[in-house]
Amino acid sequence: MAFTGSCACGAVGVQIQGQPLTVRECWCRQCQKLASGGPTRNAIFLTADIAMSGSVASNSRIAASGNELTWSFCPACGTQLSGASSARPEMRAVRLGLLDNHGLTPTVAIWTSEAPAGTIIDPAIEQYAVQPPAPGASR
Repeated sequence: MAFTGSCACGAVGVQIQGQPLTVRECWCRQCQKLASGGPTRNAIFLTADIAMSGSVASNSRIAASGNELTWSFCPACGTQLSGASSARPEMRAVRLGLLDNHGLTPTVAIWTSEAPAGTIIDPAIEQYAVQPPAPGASR
């Protein structure tokens, strides 16, 4: 099954061949800032399976892990597109809001130790207080 999507203004399109390795919601403080206070919700795909069209902008910072975190967005409308870590260049975290009719829901919540007071995280999904192992890594 292929996934498709676009930013809010349609200037950036995405096509993804392949299935996500995992679907996560991230509660780290950086993601909360990117997502206006909530978590980012991401499907992790192999980088090689993702094709984006249109102009894409990005910003980077050094994460608490010491790895470089880069997030992409549409320079025209600001829609969040994806995130990447220098520790795993073969993977990209694609924002669920970018995808059309995806039917994906998070099965893992990460960085729950940084969630705001009063946050309710689905108790039925796997939870990590900090960074979990990479998708597919031994636990």
